[in-house]
Amino acid sequence: MRIGIEAQRIFRSDKHGMDFVVLEVLKRLQAGEDSNEYVVFVAPGDDVCLKSSTRMQIVELHCPTYPLWEQWALPRAVCKYGVQLLHCTSNTAPLHCPVPLILTLHDIIYLTTPKGKRMSVYQQLGWYYRRWNVPRILDNCRHIITVSETERCNIQQRFPKIASRLSVVHNGYSACYRPLPIEKTRAVTTKYLPDEHYLFFLGNSDPRKNTVGVLRAYNEYLNLSSHPLRLVIAGLKKEYVEAILTYLGIEICAPNLVYTGYVPGEDLPALYNGAFAFLYPSLLEGFGIPVLEAMACGVPVITSNCSSLPEVAGQGGLLVNPRDSQKIAATIVQLENDDNLRRNQIEYGLKRVQKFSWQQATEAYKKIYDTETPRLLP
Repeated sequence: MRIGIEAQRIFRSDKHGMDFVVLEVLKRLQAGEDSNEYVVFVAPGDDVCLKSSTRMQIVELHCPTYPLWEQWALPRAVCKYGVQLLHCTSNTAPLHCPVPLILTLHDIIYLTTPKGKRMSVYQQLGWYYRRWNVPRILDNCRHIITVSETERCNIQQRFPKIASRLSVVHNGYSACYRPLPIEKTRAVTTKYLPDEHYLFFLGNSDPRKNTVGVLRAYNEYLNLSSHPLRLVIAGLKKEYVEAILTYLGIEICAPNLVYTGYVPGEDLPALYNGAFAFLYPSLLEGFGIPVLEAMACGVPVITSNCSSLPEVAGQGGLLVNPRDSQKIAATIVQLENDDNLRRNQIEYGLKRVQKFSWQQATEAYKKIYDTETPRLLP
């Protein structure tokens, strides 16, 4: 079986969630021993993180925009390289695909929530494109994969006709996310700040990441804690955060904030390891991989009691109402004041993440490919 896999963004330097999902699965498919051949279609980029091998061919497709890349260049490449089945991995797919299609639909948040006022132009274009594309392609998909039971219910409610073709494959976390010796952690974290302990927030400018809620909670925390820690903010520009502080009228907490910008993948495990606690009170998530990453590094995680996050963190996690800034702040202080709670959360997280792995995800993908194979034969 010659299977095509869309991995358009994996060569870009500033990778995000969906990019890491497909990259981790591709690495394991490449190392596996099944009888399939894989053709991986990517866009050119600075981070050539995967190379062709005997069973996996990497094909770079040049096109000026993502919609043109997906709707024009990708279908032509599928025909050129003799692909028999195409797996599109990032929510969208060609409207006219020349072969049977499998789609990973990570979430449909963009179909069920209004466009955020603070979205970047890039995010707005993606929002409009997904809203246009997804409802039109689902009838053409042989199989649809999503990443959580929560999101499966959301998709099925919105598109009941696809229920029999919809399945869940949970995401995993990479082996680099693990407890590190203090010297290895400090060798990295001192590049960003001198503090030995800090609170850590990983976000972007999408409003559902709840940056406003985190900053409100942090301001509350500064008033509650007797020895407040600084807040390290990754993935956001200082100007963006400071505009929110001004809007909220809490500029007073600005000196306690540390900005890392985009964190390279090799630095992220150490930043998790050095954190006293990881804050991830997102408003909406299809899955929430950073929760697993932080837990795997032995860090207590404060996350939301809604969306898919309880499914990932489990009922033993520190689950809070993401709109309740006072509760988020009080939970941080509780971790500061209760060493047993913090130790229990560390132990719980390390045990919890054992339920998830990229190898499990890869095996589930292979079963779906194999299930569809007999239906493709004459």
